[in-house]
Amino acid sequence: MNVEQIYTGCLAQGAYYIVSNGEAAIVDPLRETQPYLDRLKEDGVQLKYIFETHFHADFVSGHVDLAKATGATIVYGPQANCGFGCISAVDGSIFQVGKVQLQVLHTPGHTLESTTFLLKDENGKDYCIFSGDTLFLGDVGRPDLAQMAAQMTKEDLAGLLYDSLMTKIMPLGDDVIVYPAHGAGSACGKNMMKETVDTLGHQKKVNYALNQPDKDSFIAAVTEGLLPPPGYFGANVAMNKAGYESFESVLAQGLRPLSPQQFEVAAENNETIILDTRNAAEFSKGFIPTAINIGLKGDFAPWVGTLLTDVRLNIILVTDYGTEAEAITRLSRVGFDRVIGYLQGGFEAWRTAGKNVDMVESISANQFVKEWKEGKKVVDVRKTSEYLAGHVQDADNLPLAGIYQWIEEVNPKQHFYLHCAGGYRSVAAASILLARGYRNFTEISGGYQAIKDTNNPIVLHNATQPVTYVNA
Repeated sequence: MNVEQIYTGCLAQGAYYIVSNGEAAIVDPLRETQPYLDRLKEDGVQLKYIFETHFHADFVSGHVDLAKATGATIVYGPQANCGFGCISAVDGSIFQVGKVQLQVLHTPGHTLESTTFLLKDENGKDYCIFSGDTLFLGDVGRPDLAQMAAQMTKEDLAGLLYDSLMTKIMPLGDDVIVYPAHGAGSACGKNMMKETVDTLGHQKKVNYALNQPDKDSFIAAVTEGLLPPPGYFGANVAMNKAGYESFESVLAQGLRPLSPQQFEVAAENNETIILDTRNAAEFSKGFIPTAINIGLKGDFAPWVGTLLTDVRLNIILVTDYGTEAEAITRLSRVGFDRVIGYLQGGFEAWRTAGKNVDMVESISANQFVKEWKEGKKVVDVRKTSEYLAGHVQDADNLPLAGIYQWIEEVNPKQHFYLHCAGGYRSVAAASILLARGYRNFTEISGGYQAIKDTNNPIVLHNATQPVTYVNA
Protein backbone atom coordinates (compact mmCIF):
# COMPACT_ATOMS: atom_id res chain seq x y z
CA MET A 1 0.00 0.00 0.00
CA ASN A 2 1.18 3.49 -0.83
CA VAL A 3 -0.59 6.74 0.05
CA GLU A 4 0.76 9.97 -1.41
CA GLN A 5 -0.38 13.53 -0.85
CA ILE A 6 -0.18 15.70 -3.98
CA TYR A 7 -0.29 19.25 -2.63
CA THR A 8 -0.89 22.35 -4.75
CA GLY A 9 0.25 25.45 -2.89
CA CYS A 10 -1.58 28.01 -5.03
CA LEU A 11 -4.93 26.50 -4.02
CA ALA A 12 -3.72 25.16 -0.65
CA GLN A 13 -5.29 21.91 -1.86
CA GLY A 14 -4.42 18.29 -1.25
CA ALA A 15 -5.25 15.47 -3.66
CA TYR A 16 -4.39 11.89 -2.73
CA TYR A 17 -3.04 8.96 -4.71
CA ILE A 18 -3.51 5.46 -3.30
CA VAL A 19 -2.01 2.28 -4.76
CA SER A 20 -2.42 -1.32 -3.64
CA ASN A 21 -1.77 -4.55 -5.53
CA GLY A 22 -2.07 -3.16 -9.04
CA GLU A 23 -5.09 -0.93 -8.39
CA ALA A 24 -5.28 2.78 -7.62
CA ALA A 25 -7.67 5.39 -6.31
CA ILE A 26 -7.45 9.17 -6.36
CA VAL A 27 -9.16 11.47 -3.87
CA ASP A 28 -10.19 15.03 -4.89
CA PRO A 29 -8.10 15.35 -8.09
CA LEU A 30 -7.23 18.68 -9.67
CA ARG A 31 -8.70 19.77 -13.02
CA GLU A 32 -5.78 18.77 -15.27
CA THR A 33 -5.57 14.99 -15.51
CA GLN A 34 -2.41 14.31 -17.50
CA PRO A 35 -0.11 14.20 -14.44
CA TYR A 36 -2.33 11.51 -12.91
CA LEU A 37 -2.46 9.54 -16.17
CA ASP A 38 1.32 9.72 -16.45
CA ARG A 39 1.72 8.48 -12.88
CA LEU A 40 -0.70 5.59 -13.39
CA LYS A 41 1.21 4.52 -16.51
CA GLU A 42 4.56 4.86 -14.75
CA ASP A 43 3.36 2.71 -11.84
CA GLY A 44 1.63 0.21 -14.11
CA VAL A 45 -1.63 0.34 -12.16
CA GLN A 46 -5.31 0.65 -13.06
CA LEU A 47 -7.36 3.51 -11.63
CA LYS A 48 -10.44 1.93 -10.09
CA TYR A 49 -12.11 4.75 -8.16
CA ILE A 50 -12.14 8.55 -8.00
CA PHE A 51 -13.34 9.56 -4.55
CA GLU A 52 -14.81 13.03 -4.07
CA THR A 53 -15.24 14.24 -0.49
CA HIS A 54 -17.89 16.80 -1.55
CA PHE A 55 -18.83 19.22 -4.33
CA HIS A 56 -15.88 21.58 -4.08
CA ALA A 57 -16.48 25.33 -4.18
CA ASP A 58 -12.95 26.68 -4.40
CA PHE A 59 -11.70 24.65 -7.37
CA VAL A 60 -12.96 22.53 -10.25
CA SER A 61 -12.06 18.89 -9.75
CA GLY A 62 -10.71 16.64 -12.49
CA HIS A 63 -13.12 13.80 -11.73
CA VAL A 64 -15.14 13.95 -14.98
CA ASP A 65 -12.16 14.04 -17.36
CA LEU A 66 -10.28 11.45 -15.32
CA ALA A 67 -13.21 9.02 -15.37
CA LYS A 68 -13.56 9.41 -19.14
CA ALA A 69 -9.86 8.78 -19.67
CA THR A 70 -9.56 5.73 -17.42
CA GLY A 71 -13.01 4.19 -17.00
CA ALA A 72 -12.73 4.65 -13.24
CA THR A 73 -15.89 5.09 -11.16
CA ILE A 74 -16.60 8.41 -9.46
CA VAL A 75 -17.71 8.00 -5.85
CA TYR A 76 -19.42 10.63 -3.72
CA GLY A 77 -21.05 10.23 -0.35
CA PRO A 78 -24.80 10.17 0.35
CA GLN A 79 -27.09 12.93 -0.99
CA ALA A 80 -24.86 13.69 -3.98
CA ASN A 81 -26.82 14.36 -7.17
CA CYS A 82 -24.46 14.40 -10.17
CA GLY A 83 -25.03 15.42 -13.76
CA PHE A 84 -22.78 12.53 -14.88
CA GLY A 85 -22.30 8.90 -13.98
CA CYS A 86 -21.31 8.47 -10.34
CA ILE A 87 -22.05 6.45 -7.23
CA SER A 88 -23.73 8.27 -4.37
CA ALA A 89 -22.56 5.83 -1.73
CA VAL A 90 -24.46 4.67 1.33
CA ASP A 91 -23.00 5.55 4.71
CA GLY A 92 -20.76 2.71 5.86
CA SER A 93 -20.18 1.32 2.37
CA ILE A 94 -16.83 -0.37 1.68
CA PHE A 95 -14.83 0.04 -1.54
CA GLN A 96 -11.98 -2.37 -2.24
CA VAL A 97 -8.78 -1.08 -3.85
CA GLY A 98 -6.25 -3.87 -4.18
CA LYS A 99 -5.76 -5.21 -0.67
CA VAL A 100 -7.02 -2.09 1.14
CA GLN A 101 -10.51 -0.80 1.80
CA LEU A 102 -12.06 2.65 1.92
CA GLN A 103 -15.12 3.06 4.11
CA VAL A 104 -17.67 5.81 3.59
CA LEU A 105 -18.26 7.97 6.67
CA HIS A 106 -21.03 10.42 5.87
CA THR A 107 -20.03 13.64 7.66
CA PRO A 108 -22.45 16.42 6.65
CA GLY A 109 -22.01 19.96 7.89
CA HIS A 110 -19.67 21.73 5.51
CA THR A 111 -22.11 20.55 2.83
CA LEU A 112 -24.87 17.96 3.05
CA GLU A 113 -23.01 15.38 0.94
CA SER A 114 -19.65 15.93 2.70
CA THR A 115 -18.02 12.58 3.31
CA THR A 116 -14.87 11.35 5.00
CA PHE A 117 -13.22 8.25 3.56
CA LEU A 118 -11.58 5.96 6.11
CA LEU A 119 -8.72 3.88 4.68
CA LYS A 120 -8.16 0.47 6.25
CA ASP A 121 -4.83 -1.20 5.52
CA GLU A 122 -4.16 -4.76 4.34
CA ASN A 123 -4.77 -6.05 7.86
CA GLY A 124 -8.07 -4.22 8.24
CA LYS A 125 -6.61 -1.64 10.64
CA ASP A 126 -7.77 1.98 10.46
CA TYR A 127 -4.87 3.81 8.81
CA CYS A 128 -5.98 7.28 7.73
CA ILE A 129 -8.93 9.48 6.88
CA PHE A 130 -9.39 11.65 3.82
CA SER A 131 -11.43 14.25 5.63
CA GLY A 132 -12.16 16.68 2.80
CA ASP A 133 -13.51 19.93 4.25
CA THR A 134 -15.01 18.24 7.30
CA LEU A 135 -11.83 18.31 9.39
CA PHE A 136 -8.82 20.47 8.68
CA LEU A 137 -5.64 20.73 10.70
CA GLY A 138 -6.42 23.30 13.35
CA ASP A 139 -9.91 23.96 12.03
CA VAL A 140 -13.09 22.52 10.51
CA GLY A 141 -14.91 23.34 7.30
CA ARG A 142 -16.93 26.54 7.21
CA PRO A 143 -20.66 25.79 7.53
CA ASP A 144 -21.99 28.74 5.53
CA LEU A 145 -21.25 27.75 1.92
CA ALA A 146 -24.18 25.36 1.41
CA GLN A 147 -26.86 27.38 3.21
CA MET A 148 -28.95 28.31 0.18
CA ALA A 149 -28.79 24.89 -1.45
CA ALA A 150 -29.59 23.14 1.82
CA GLN A 151 -32.22 25.71 2.85
CA MET A 152 -30.58 25.77 6.26
CA THR A 153 -28.82 28.40 8.33
CA LYS A 154 -25.09 28.27 8.95
CA GLU A 155 -25.95 27.46 12.56
CA ASP A 156 -28.00 24.47 11.42
CA LEU A 157 -25.13 23.21 9.29
CA ALA A 158 -22.64 23.83 12.10
CA GLY A 159 -24.82 21.64 14.31
CA LEU A 160 -24.69 18.87 11.70
CA LEU A 161 -20.93 19.27 11.50
CA TYR A 162 -20.63 18.91 15.26
CA ASP A 163 -22.64 15.68 15.20
CA SER A 164 -20.52 14.36 12.31
CA LEU A 165 -17.27 15.05 14.10
CA MET A 166 -18.39 13.68 17.45
CA THR A 167 -19.99 10.50 16.12
CA LYS A 168 -17.84 9.62 13.10
CA ILE A 169 -14.38 11.17 13.57
CA MET A 170 -13.66 11.55 17.28
CA PRO A 171 -14.22 7.83 18.09
CA LEU A 172 -11.40 6.84 15.71
CA GLY A 173 -7.99 5.96 17.12
CA ASP A 174 -5.44 8.65 17.94
CA ASP A 175 -2.90 7.10 15.56
CA VAL A 176 -5.15 7.55 12.52
CA ILE A 177 -3.55 9.96 10.04
CA VAL A 178 -5.59 12.99 8.95
CA TYR A 179 -5.32 13.97 5.28
CA PRO A 180 -7.44 17.12 4.75
CA ALA A 181 -8.49 18.67 1.45
CA HIS A 182 -6.94 22.06 2.29
CA GLY A 183 -4.31 23.81 4.35
CA ALA A 184 -3.47 27.34 5.42
CA GLY A 185 -4.48 29.93 2.84
CA SER A 186 -7.70 28.30 1.72
CA ALA A 187 -10.93 30.27 2.00
CA CYS A 188 -12.75 27.08 3.06
CA GLY A 189 -11.67 27.57 6.68
CA LYS A 190 -10.44 30.37 8.93
CA ASN A 191 -7.81 28.93 11.29
CA MET A 192 -5.86 26.26 9.39
CA MET A 193 -2.37 25.17 10.36
CA LYS A 194 0.51 25.42 7.89
CA GLU A 195 1.13 21.68 8.18
CA THR A 196 -0.70 19.44 5.72
CA VAL A 197 -0.62 16.07 7.55
CA ASP A 198 -1.20 15.22 11.21
CA THR A 199 -2.50 12.50 13.50
CA LEU A 200 -6.03 12.59 14.78
CA GLY A 201 -4.74 12.32 18.34
CA HIS A 202 -2.82 15.57 17.98
CA GLN A 203 -5.80 17.29 16.42
CA LYS A 204 -7.94 16.21 19.36
CA LYS A 205 -5.53 18.17 21.55
CA VAL A 206 -4.89 21.32 19.51
CA ASN A 207 -7.89 21.89 17.23
CA TYR A 208 -10.04 24.63 18.77
CA ALA A 209 -13.22 23.24 17.21
CA LEU A 210 -12.71 19.78 18.66
CA ASN A 211 -12.20 21.21 22.13
CA GLN A 212 -15.45 23.10 22.60
CA PRO A 213 -17.33 22.08 25.78
CA ASP A 214 -20.66 21.49 24.05
CA LYS A 215 -22.59 21.77 20.80
CA ASP A 216 -23.75 25.34 21.35
CA SER A 217 -20.19 26.48 22.01
CA PHE A 218 -19.00 24.66 18.89
CA ILE A 219 -21.65 26.36 16.74
CA ALA A 220 -20.73 29.78 18.11
CA ALA A 221 -17.00 29.20 17.64
CA VAL A 222 -17.07 27.92 14.06
CA THR A 223 -19.56 30.53 12.80
CA GLU A 224 -17.74 33.49 14.35
CA GLY A 225 -15.68 35.74 12.10
CA LEU A 226 -16.52 34.14 8.77
CA LEU A 227 -15.73 36.47 5.88
CA PRO A 228 -18.00 36.39 2.82
CA PRO A 229 -16.99 33.57 0.44
CA PRO A 230 -15.36 34.57 -2.87
CA GLY A 231 -17.82 35.21 -5.66
CA TYR A 232 -16.70 32.33 -7.88
CA PHE A 233 -17.51 29.60 -5.35
CA GLY A 234 -21.06 29.03 -6.56
CA ALA A 235 -19.99 28.58 -10.17
CA ASN A 236 -17.35 26.03 -9.20
CA VAL A 237 -19.91 23.99 -7.24
CA ALA A 238 -22.19 23.99 -10.28
CA MET A 239 -19.39 22.79 -12.57
CA ASN A 240 -18.41 20.03 -10.15
CA LYS A 241 -22.03 18.86 -9.99
CA ALA A 242 -22.98 19.10 -13.65
CA GLY A 243 -19.69 18.53 -15.47
CA TYR A 244 -17.64 20.81 -17.70
CA GLU A 245 -15.79 21.18 -20.98
CA SER A 246 -12.69 19.01 -21.20
CA PHE A 247 -9.47 20.59 -20.00
CA GLU A 248 -7.76 19.76 -23.30
CA SER A 249 -10.35 21.82 -25.20
CA VAL A 250 -9.97 24.73 -22.76
CA LEU A 251 -6.19 24.65 -23.13
CA ALA A 252 -6.32 24.45 -26.93
CA GLN A 253 -8.71 27.40 -27.12
CA GLY A 254 -6.58 29.53 -24.80
CA LEU A 255 -3.32 28.84 -26.63
CA ARG A 256 -4.36 30.99 -29.55
CA PRO A 257 -1.67 33.62 -30.29
CA LEU A 258 -2.97 37.11 -31.01
CA SER A 259 -1.02 39.87 -32.72
CA PRO A 260 -1.20 43.30 -31.08
CA GLN A 261 -3.81 44.29 -33.65
CA GLN A 262 -5.94 41.19 -33.03
CA PHE A 263 -5.51 41.63 -29.29
CA GLU A 264 -6.68 45.24 -29.52
CA VAL A 265 -9.82 44.22 -31.41
CA ALA A 266 -10.59 41.47 -28.88
CA ALA A 267 -10.11 43.92 -25.99
CA GLU A 268 -12.78 46.25 -27.38
CA ASN A 269 -15.48 43.71 -26.45
CA ASN A 270 -17.07 44.86 -23.20
CA GLU A 271 -17.34 41.27 -21.99
CA THR A 272 -13.61 40.66 -22.39
CA ILE A 273 -11.05 41.16 -19.62
CA ILE A 274 -7.35 41.78 -20.18
CA LEU A 275 -5.54 39.75 -17.53
CA ASP A 276 -1.85 40.55 -17.13
CA THR A 277 -0.05 37.83 -15.19
CA ARG A 278 3.42 39.42 -15.03
CA ASN A 279 4.91 40.32 -11.67
CA ALA A 280 3.78 43.52 -10.00
CA ALA A 281 7.03 45.44 -10.54
CA GLU A 282 7.07 44.78 -14.29
CA PHE A 283 3.38 45.56 -14.65
CA SER A 284 3.77 48.90 -12.85
CA LYS A 285 6.39 50.08 -15.36
CA GLY A 286 4.00 49.66 -18.28
CA PHE A 287 0.83 47.81 -19.20
CA ILE A 288 -2.09 47.79 -21.61
CA PRO A 289 -4.78 50.25 -20.45
CA THR A 290 -7.63 48.63 -18.43
CA ALA A 291 -5.59 45.44 -17.85
CA ILE A 292 -6.00 43.76 -14.46
CA ASN A 293 -2.80 42.53 -12.86
CA ILE A 294 -2.83 39.25 -10.93
CA GLY A 295 0.67 37.82 -10.83
CA LEU A 296 1.14 34.19 -11.82
CA LYS A 297 3.89 33.85 -9.19
CA GLY A 298 1.59 34.08 -6.20
CA ASP A 299 -1.85 32.91 -5.07
CA PHE A 300 -2.95 33.40 -8.65
CA ALA A 301 -6.03 31.21 -9.01
CA PRO A 302 -7.78 32.21 -5.75
CA TRP A 303 -7.18 35.90 -6.47
CA VAL A 304 -8.51 35.50 -10.00
CA GLY A 305 -11.66 33.95 -8.57
CA THR A 306 -11.96 36.66 -5.93
CA LEU A 307 -11.29 39.65 -8.18
CA LEU A 308 -12.80 38.57 -11.51
CA THR A 309 -15.65 36.56 -9.85
CA ASP A 310 -17.59 35.74 -13.06
CA VAL A 311 -16.29 32.55 -14.73
CA ARG A 312 -18.27 33.41 -17.88
CA LEU A 313 -15.98 36.31 -18.74
CA ASN A 314 -13.87 36.12 -21.87
CA ILE A 315 -10.19 36.55 -20.97
CA ILE A 316 -7.23 37.57 -23.09
CA LEU A 317 -3.83 37.10 -21.50
CA VAL A 318 -0.62 39.07 -21.24
CA THR A 319 2.06 36.75 -19.88
CA ASP A 320 5.78 36.26 -19.58
CA TYR A 321 7.08 34.20 -22.49
CA GLY A 322 6.40 30.49 -22.11
CA THR A 323 3.92 30.77 -19.22
CA GLU A 324 0.74 30.89 -21.31
CA ALA A 325 -0.16 27.23 -20.72
CA GLU A 326 0.50 27.51 -17.00
CA ALA A 327 -1.78 30.53 -16.75
CA ILE A 328 -4.58 28.80 -18.66
CA THR A 329 -4.20 25.67 -16.54
CA ARG A 330 -4.39 27.57 -13.28
CA LEU A 331 -7.36 29.58 -14.50
CA SER A 332 -9.20 26.39 -15.40
CA ARG A 333 -8.69 25.07 -11.87
CA VAL A 334 -11.12 27.74 -10.64
CA GLY A 335 -13.51 27.48 -13.56
CA PHE A 336 -12.31 30.33 -15.79
CA ASP A 337 -12.47 28.37 -19.03
CA ARG A 338 -13.05 31.21 -21.49
CA VAL A 339 -9.50 32.23 -22.29
CA ILE A 340 -9.72 33.15 -25.96
CA GLY A 341 -6.08 33.89 -26.65
CA TYR A 342 -2.86 35.52 -25.51
CA LEU A 343 -0.73 38.43 -26.72
CA GLN A 344 1.95 36.94 -28.93
CA GLY A 345 5.31 38.41 -28.02
CA GLY A 346 3.98 39.68 -24.71
CA PHE A 347 3.82 43.27 -23.57
CA GLU A 348 6.94 44.26 -25.50
CA ALA A 349 5.17 43.38 -28.74
CA TRP A 350 2.38 45.76 -27.75
CA ARG A 351 4.83 48.54 -26.90
CA THR A 352 6.83 48.01 -30.08
CA ALA A 353 3.62 48.23 -32.13
CA GLY A 354 3.17 51.77 -30.78
CA LYS A 355 -0.01 51.01 -28.87
CA ASN A 356 -1.14 53.04 -25.86
CA VAL A 357 0.57 52.20 -22.58
CA ASP A 358 -0.41 52.99 -19.00
CA MET A 359 1.67 52.98 -15.80
CA VAL A 360 1.17 52.74 -12.05
CA GLU A 361 2.44 55.77 -10.17
CA SER A 362 4.72 54.27 -7.52
CA ILE A 363 7.20 55.64 -5.00
CA SER A 364 9.71 54.01 -2.69
CA ALA A 365 9.06 53.46 1.00
CA ASN A 366 11.74 56.03 1.83
CA GLN A 367 10.00 58.62 -0.32
CA PHE A 368 6.67 57.79 1.30
CA VAL A 369 8.16 58.33 4.77
CA LYS A 370 9.42 61.74 3.63
CA GLU A 371 6.00 62.72 2.25
CA TRP A 372 3.85 61.30 5.03
CA LYS A 373 2.31 63.54 7.64
CA GLU A 374 -0.81 63.37 9.81
CA GLY A 375 -4.00 63.78 7.84
CA LYS A 376 -2.67 62.21 4.64
CA LYS A 377 -4.79 59.25 3.58
CA VAL A 378 -3.21 55.79 3.45
CA VAL A 379 -5.05 52.67 2.26
CA ASP A 380 -3.73 49.31 3.46
CA VAL A 381 -5.19 46.43 1.40
CA ARG A 382 -3.80 43.60 3.53
CA LYS A 383 -6.00 41.26 5.54
CA THR A 384 -7.31 42.66 8.80
CA SER A 385 -5.21 40.19 10.80
CA GLU A 386 -2.07 41.58 9.13
CA TYR A 387 -3.20 45.13 9.77
CA LEU A 388 -3.79 44.46 13.43
CA ALA A 389 -0.28 43.06 13.79
CA GLY A 390 1.17 46.39 12.70
CA HIS A 391 0.32 49.21 10.33
CA VAL A 392 1.05 52.74 9.22
CA GLN A 393 -0.35 55.26 11.63
CA ASP A 394 -3.94 56.29 10.80
CA ALA A 395 -4.06 54.01 7.74
CA ASP A 396 -7.46 52.73 6.61
CA ASN A 397 -7.69 48.95 6.35
CA LEU A 398 -9.54 48.16 3.12
CA PRO A 399 -8.67 44.54 2.20
CA LEU A 400 -8.22 43.73 -1.47
CA ALA A 401 -10.88 41.02 -1.32
CA GLY A 402 -13.52 43.69 -0.67
CA ILE A 403 -12.35 46.19 -3.28
CA TYR A 404 -15.61 46.22 -5.23
CA GLN A 405 -17.42 47.34 -2.11
CA TRP A 406 -15.02 50.02 -0.89
CA ILE A 407 -14.07 51.36 -4.31
CA GLU A 408 -17.50 52.99 -4.53
CA GLU A 409 -16.61 55.14 -1.51
CA VAL A 410 -13.31 56.42 -2.93
CA ASN A 411 -13.27 60.19 -3.33
CA PRO A 412 -11.71 60.75 -6.77
CA LYS A 413 -10.51 64.21 -5.68
CA GLN A 414 -8.64 63.05 -2.55
CA HIS A 415 -5.16 61.69 -3.03
CA PHE A 416 -4.15 58.57 -1.11
CA TYR A 417 -1.21 56.20 -0.72
CA LEU A 418 -1.79 52.51 -1.43
CA HIS A 419 0.13 49.51 -0.10
CA CYS A 420 -0.04 45.84 0.91
CA ALA A 421 2.66 43.61 2.40
CA GLY A 422 5.07 43.50 -0.53
CA GLY A 423 3.37 44.80 -3.66
CA TYR A 424 1.42 41.87 -5.13
CA ARG A 425 -1.97 42.93 -3.79
CA SER A 426 -1.50 46.70 -3.95
CA VAL A 427 -0.61 46.58 -7.65
CA ALA A 428 -3.62 44.34 -8.27
CA ALA A 429 -5.73 46.94 -6.47
CA ALA A 430 -4.05 49.73 -8.45
CA SER A 431 -4.90 48.02 -11.73
CA ILE A 432 -8.57 47.76 -10.75
CA LEU A 433 -8.67 51.39 -9.61
CA LEU A 434 -7.09 52.56 -12.86
CA ALA A 435 -9.46 50.43 -14.93
CA ARG A 436 -12.33 52.17 -13.10
CA GLY A 437 -10.89 55.60 -13.87
CA TYR A 438 -9.31 56.44 -10.49
CA ARG A 439 -5.89 58.07 -10.79
CA ASN A 440 -5.73 59.86 -7.44
CA PHE A 441 -3.33 57.51 -5.67
CA THR A 442 0.30 56.55 -5.34
CA GLU A 443 1.36 52.94 -4.80
CA ILE A 444 4.17 52.30 -2.31
CA SER A 445 6.72 49.95 -3.84
CA GLY A 446 7.69 47.10 -1.56
CA GLY A 447 4.65 47.58 0.65
CA TYR A 448 4.50 47.47 4.42
CA GLN A 449 7.68 45.43 4.73
CA ALA A 450 9.65 48.14 2.94
CA ILE A 451 8.01 50.84 5.07
CA LYS A 452 8.82 48.88 8.20
CA ASP A 453 12.45 48.54 7.08
CA THR A 454 12.83 52.32 7.13
CA ASN A 455 12.62 52.05 10.93
CA ASN A 456 10.60 55.26 11.14
CA PRO A 457 8.86 55.16 14.52
CA ILE A 458 6.46 57.99 13.67
CA VAL A 459 4.94 56.22 10.72
CA LEU A 460 4.88 52.67 12.04
CA HIS A 461 2.28 51.64 14.58
CA ASN A 462 1.99 48.24 16.21
CA ALA A 463 -1.59 47.43 17.14
CA THR A 464 -1.53 45.66 20.50
CA GLN A 465 -5.19 46.47 21.06
CA PRO A 466 -8.10 46.13 18.64
CA VAL A 467 -8.37 49.15 16.37
CA THR A 468 -11.17 50.60 14.33
CA TYR A 469 -11.07 49.66 10.67
CA VAL A 470 -13.57 49.69 7.83
CA ASN A 471 -14.81 47.16 5.29
CA ALA A 472 -12.68 44.31 6.57
